[in-house]
Amino acid sequence: MHVSLFITCVCDTFYPNVGKDTVEVLEDLGCEVDFPEQQTCCGQPAYNSGYVSDAKQGMKHMMDAFAQSNYVVGPSGSCVAMLREYAHIFKDDPEWKCKATELAEKTYELSEFIVDVLGVEDVAAVFPGTATYHSSCHMTRLLGIKEAPFTLLQHVKGLTMAPLPDAEDCCGFGGTFAVKNAAISEQMVQEKCAHVHETSADYLIGADMGCLMNIDGQLSRSDSPVEVLHIASVLNQRTT
Repeated sequence: MHVSLFITCVCDTFYPNVGKDTVEVLEDLGCEVDFPEQQTCCGQPAYNSGYVSDAKQGMKHMMDAFAQSNYVVGPSGSCVAMLREYAHIFKDDPEWKCKATELAEKTYELSEFIVDVLGVEDVAAVFPGTATYHSSCHMTRLLGIKEAPFTLLQHVKGLTMAPLPDAEDCCGFGGTFAVKNAAISEQMVQEKCAHVHETSADYLIGADMGCLMNIDGQLSRSDSPVEVLHIASVLNQRTT
């Protein structure tokens, strides 16, 4: 199966190892992975800030970048949700409507692709420890992906999952929300981190790097011992 990696801006800039882990997990599952080098930002920051016309230019570039891909897989539910939104954004544009729909229909978040497309629930990962999982807003609410990450994590050898209290609550990141409403965002992430500590987990796992960056920042500022990991990095662990 041929897959194109959608790296996302945050992953490419701050967490390149997550991209590497994503590729290795997919390759271990028999996928042939390529990387369209012309890909850029999905346009979400500009679009959510109201700069629709400017955002559309970047979106058109992304549609062209992945035009030849069979599947597009990304390690971020939020960014994947943005690519799927293209179909709605360009619904009244005859020239780009078909391209937007084609990209939306072949784009998947990593855990969703593994479980729902490849039909794999156990990737043979080994990761001893206790972890809790942060369900990001965009991934659960916009993509409707709720079970796939837990399905994969429950099959990781040695890993014990602890339920996160009020797991449905936002971490306070929300892209530009954290910038425009910094005081509110800070209170939200502090509450999220308090719930993480309630679990006594060694690790916090998630599937959206924006959320994880936000939570990790707060945990680091409070000298918390909890280590924050993307699910791809856990699934790529093969030895004890």
